[in-house]
Amino acid sequence: MTEDLVDKRKVLLEESEEHKAKRNELNAQASQFARERNELNNATRQYVEDAQKNKELRDQSNTEVQSLKEKRNELNDKANALFEQIDALRGEQGSGAAAQQSHEKKPTSKDIQRQIDQLEVKQQTETMSKEKENELVDKIKQLRSELKDQVVEHEQNKEVRGLLIDAREFRKQASAIHAEVTEKAELAQKHHDLMVECYRKADKSREGADAKHKQFVEAQEAADAEHKSFLECQKQLRDYDKVLTGIRSKQKKVKSVKENKSARKEAENIFNAFKSGERLTTEDLLKLQRSKLI
Repeated sequence: MTEDLVDKRKVLLEESEEHKAKRNELNAQASQFARERNELNNATRQYVEDAQKNKELRDQSNTEVQSLKEKRNELNDKANALFEQIDALRGEQGSGAAAQQSHEKKPTSKDIQRQIDQLEVKQQTETMSKEKENELVDKIKQLRSELKDQVVEHEQNKEVRGLLIDAREFRKQASAIHAEVTEKAELAQKHHDLMVECYRKADKSREGADAKHKQFVEAQEAADAEHKSFLECQKQLRDYDKVLTGIRSKQKKVKSVKENKSARKEAENIFNAFKSGERLTTEDLLKLQRSKLI
């Protein structure tokens, strides 16, 4: 019976060690998943912060674009008003029906400049093929040449020349501001693209963090189950140890009683021999003393 219990205890001990090893392995996996999850969560927070910063910069650039556009438009309006005066003076300079007829057919400086502005806006805002863009650029060059010819004609008049100087200055300032508008608009688009990319990365890292958290929970639950099994094995081992200790203690007592009976009987035989006059050895005397017969 004792050997059977010992064998069962040995099997149970091996099972306990297996649960312990598996528990430790799963806990290590859970810790690794938790670290990876936390790293991904930190990355997500950073991506969101970066996206928010780019959003603020985009909005700031868009606000600046709107403000610059208003200034540019004001300057263009002033230039256009001067060009209208110039066209009016040019009309007054004409004489006779031929001159009047020529003036009616010939586009004014304002008309030409308006066409140039419209074409420039189209070039900057619309997507087109390289061929179409080249045609647009050639058209703008042609209109600028026509405008220049009219300017040369107008500069022959002193009053017109003064208005042209002011109109050119307004137009120059408007052009400079338009360049800023383009620059700020491109910057706004750049920050918008960066914002979108940061949000995309945040979504991806958030998905990764969710997956790692799921793995963490599964590993942790499995580790808890193994730990529970380990504790159950430990409890059963303690029960086995109690039973085995009791059996061995009982066996020891039984053995002790048997040994005492045997020693007592042997001592009695020695004592009887002594009484019969036999000579005793030192060992025989010690046995008699242990048996308390002398």
